[in-house]
Amino acid sequence: MDSSPELKRKLGIAVLWVAGLNLAYFGVEFTMALKLGSVSLLADSIDLLEDVAINILIFLALGWSLHARAVTGKVLAFLICIPALFAAGEAIRKVINPDAPDPLLLALTAGGAGIVNLACALILVPFRKTQSSMARVAYLSARNDVIVNILIILIGFITALTRSGWPDIILGVTIIAINVFAAKEVWQIAHLEHLEARALTGKLDEEDLLD
Repeated sequence: MDSSPELKRKLGIAVLWVAGLNLAYFGVEFTMALKLGSVSLLADSIDLLEDVAINILIFLALGWSLHARAVTGKVLAFLICIPALFAAGEAIRKVINPDAPDPLLLALTAGGAGIVNLACALILVPFRKTQSSMARVAYLSARNDVIVNILIILIGFITALTRSGWPDIILGVTIIAINVFAAKEVWQIAHLEHLEARALTGKLDEEDLLD
């Protein structure tokens, strides 16, 4: 990623906007998730809070060295898995009592989250091609959240037809898969930055290249 001060400034402004938008809608979605007893909405609301943390960390790390960015990128990869683990726990709990959430409120709440996440993704579009884990993790997270919100809306329609809680549970598993895949991409990018940092200091060896 171009490390020019101007690009860092633009990225800093972008991630602060994204953090603010996610924080603003978190309270809405979390409240509705508890009210409806929806695994998918609950997992997605936790994901919004995770995005707040990710973008704040990105903002703080913009002035750090390549090595520090690589380390932080790997930390962020683990952070992406947090809502996935939370969704897994809720999915297991719902298997015991798979009540169906209200489909209309489910779809409307997910639609609101989709608008927020789409706005975040558009804000981060200029940074989507970067090879820096610090910038790419923000875009990946916003992009994946839009996909999840579309899936939740579809689940709302399916729930209206079936009156079953199983579609909501299945989507919880889908959210896990999406977040784990995103975490894998972020880890790989961060590892490349780690290798680049070692190469710049002359500490890159054959064992590093085999990792």
